[in-house]
Amino acid sequence: MAAAVSCQELSALMPSPDLYAVFDVRERGESNQEQIPGATSLPRSQIEFRIAELVPDRNIPIVLYDEDGERAPRARCTLVELGHNYVSLLAGGLPAWKAQGYGTVSGVNVPSKAFGEKVHHERQVADMTPEQLKALQDRGEELVILDVRTPEEYGRFCIPGGQSVPGGELILWADELRRRPTVIVNCAGRTRSIIAAAALRRLGLTNVRALRNGTMGWVLAGLELEQKPGRGGPQAPAESRESAVAAAQRIAEEEKLSFLTVEECQKLGNNERYLIDVRSEKEFAEGHIDGSINVPGGQAVQRSDDFVAVRNAKIVFVSSDGTRATMAAYWYREMGFPQVFILSGGSKAWQASGDKLLSGTPESKPLGLDAVLRETKMIDAADLAERAKGERPLILDVGTSLDYESGHLPGAKWISRGWLDIKLPGLFPDRAKPIIVTCSDGRQSAFAARALVEIGWQNVAVLRGGIRAWQERGHAIETGLTDALIEPNDVVLSPSIRGTKEDMQNYLNWELKLKL
Repeated sequence: MAAAVSCQELSALMPSPDLYAVFDVRERGESNQEQIPGATSLPRSQIEFRIAELVPDRNIPIVLYDEDGERAPRARCTLVELGHNYVSLLAGGLPAWKAQGYGTVSGVNVPSKAFGEKVHHERQVADMTPEQLKALQDRGEELVILDVRTPEEYGRFCIPGGQSVPGGELILWADELRRRPTVIVNCAGRTRSIIAAAALRRLGLTNVRALRNGTMGWVLAGLELEQKPGRGGPQAPAESRESAVAAAQRIAEEEKLSFLTVEECQKLGNNERYLIDVRSEKEFAEGHIDGSINVPGGQAVQRSDDFVAVRNAKIVFVSSDGTRATMAAYWYREMGFPQVFILSGGSKAWQASGDKLLSGTPESKPLGLDAVLRETKMIDAADLAERAKGERPLILDVGTSLDYESGHLPGAKWISRGWLDIKLPGLFPDRAKPIIVTCSDGRQSAFAARALVEIGWQNVAVLRGGIRAWQERGHAIETGLTDALIEPNDVVLSPSIRGTKEDMQNYLNWELKLKL
């Protein structure tokens, strides 16, 4: 692939069966405003941290774009340095794409969200308004309310009386839920509850309703959420879990889903497929296949573009015995992914073959970090605290704006690493000025320090261990977005977590208008 591709060439490539990836290297908030359909958001600051999972084969062609013409070329240099052999830039970037009449979309996880609306329309998924649910509760009707969001989201708030059952677990509950008069599934907005209700219906249940617009709809109806429920997610009854195995086999046969044996999967190698483990984080930590990534089932469907950047690549889903993996594979097939497989027998079969499962949560080590650390000047928390009493170095926090808001060194200024070497020279032209770079754990700081040294800064050091080490030594921190050098648009939070009622309504209106 050439060093630059035209908009016409990219447009012709995107519907093809070829293996390729398209990345938007701007900040997440910029991508949220407007993006090329089919692209994956990969901010420049995340390349070393995520590219190994997103594009495991370094010979797969990659196309990068931005809006300003400054970040994509730098991102290309990073990818080439990391060993990717075919990295191109979209000529003219997003402005050229729009000027030539090609369409754009807005929002996060657009393919999955649009798919959810398609399922809602085509399958006529039954739902229930918050007011209707509240009326049933007030009458004392027998209800089961299942919250299909992540346990972390559930732990913040839920529909009163709701139980945490992440969407990927629902097949294990199907037989048990069949015996209940009314089952309500909810998420924060629409997609996950629509898919959850449709999944249970596909498994033969007729007593299921999606809560229209989820927790955001509940708030917009003037109703109170239950804050910090503190209940752990219940385990599906053993009998229901056993029935799920036969249900998954039936779905696989009816839908003609494809399986790979352990041996076939091993022959592919880590760089030839995505190996996605859809079990819970706890199960994954207890034992998982080397090279697999943990994306619990509901999230795999909800955020497909965040994990599968090479759309035409082989995708192999893994669960304990293949049951939950079957439902994930079913939905990915429905979404149009062409090469979707289930690991036959799951992680149990993998272990039975003689290959060990790894325990613990794999440390996501950024590519190239060791080499960067060898070149980086470090300063310990104690030395920095002493030094700060005299001279006033420029302290730059290059972690996420959310981390900076939660806690940063006193006087530190925030800037995204994606903009650091582009914006800083204009803001602080004195290249002799001492700079201390920080982040939560020191990893982003090391890459940032190298970038500053490369463009001529002479006195740059990294706080060893980051803010965590600073706090462990008992030093004070500041909170809040006290001094952001650029717009803090690197993190996009759901309006359900941090948003006004107007934000929630705008988000729901956006989802309702989505089309594939």
